Amino acid sequence: MNESIIKIGILGYGNLGRGVETGIKNNPDMELVGVFTRREPTSIKTLTGAKVYSLEQLMQMKNDIDVLVLCGGSATDLPTQTPEYAAHFNVIDSFDTHAKIPEHFAAVHQSAKAGNHVAAISLGWDPGMFSLNRAIAGALLPAGKDYTFWGKGVSQGHSDAIRRIAGVVDARQYTIPVDTAVERVRNGEAPELTTREKHTRLCYVVVTDGADTAAIEKEIVTMPNYFSDYDTTVNFITAEEMNKNHATLPHGGMVLRAGTTGLNNENTQIIEYKLTLDSNPEFTASVLIAYARAVARLAKEGQSGCYTVFDIAPKYLMTMSSEEMMKSLL
Repeated sequence: MNESIIKIGILGYGNLGRGVETGIKNNPDMELVGVFTRREPTSIKTLTGAKVYSLEQLMQMKNDIDVLVLCGGSATDLPTQTPEYAAHFNVIDSFDTHAKIPEHFAAVHQSAKAGNHVAAISLGWDPGMFSLNRAIAGALLPAGKDYTFWGKGVSQGHSDAIRRIAGVVDARQYTIPVDTAVERVRNGEAPELTTREKHTRLCYVVVTDGADTAAIEKEIVTMPNYFSDYDTTVNFITAEEMNKNHATLPHGGMVLRAGTTGLNNENTQIIEYKLTLDSNPEFTASVLIAYARAVARLAKEGQSGCYTVFDIAPKYLMTMSSEEMMKSLL
């Protein structure tokens, strides 16, 4: 086997795992060893014909995997899986519970150090690429304010919250930035914006026959922590409309920094980073794949411990040499 090829294992085969599987084909320096699952392996048919193994087989294949990409959820999977497997593998995850990232980092760092492995956590677009852009923009324009807008895109957590309501069969919830708020930031007004002023929420809901749509709509728009702080529109549609028009998982958003420079801060400077994504999980997977390359290289250098996007230089993500990057990108 070519030793320059980075051998990838995938743990978990949902939308994100499938995104990593298909994304590897665009990275000729990588190959997929296999998918590892808690389910019965024979029940899974992979998109590319990749081999599927039971989770019990994972530890037997330590020497076959350079980087293990953890594709579970942030609520219950990653808080235990990432520290556990960082002791035995170089690992990547997309842990996205922002408030708990410091404690997650500490647990993974301790485990990775003890096992002499490299881990990189909280990778994706937010946290991840948006975090990195907020950091750079803040360093460049210290006199300024950050603004983050999400959407237009499907919020899987908010969609799930609607589906838990009695009488609801299916639901999609789109988070949508308020255009006037975005334009005020772009115009250099540096506004103070409330939650309601930054985003609206648009819901498409399929209900059972005879369901009380008025009661369901009221339960949605008044739901604390999800909808009560937003202007929310609820549309009731058929299952056929849902399957035809809302089957994909688009998302995106933008990070802006509105700052000032000059002797009296008289000049306005705006930095903007924007994503428009047909597939949220496939883009997140693309970030994980690039950072898997970085993790493999850091491990080869003899590094260990946990890293975030703030710690890893861009050259580790690239297939180009430093000379090629200077010639074509600098």
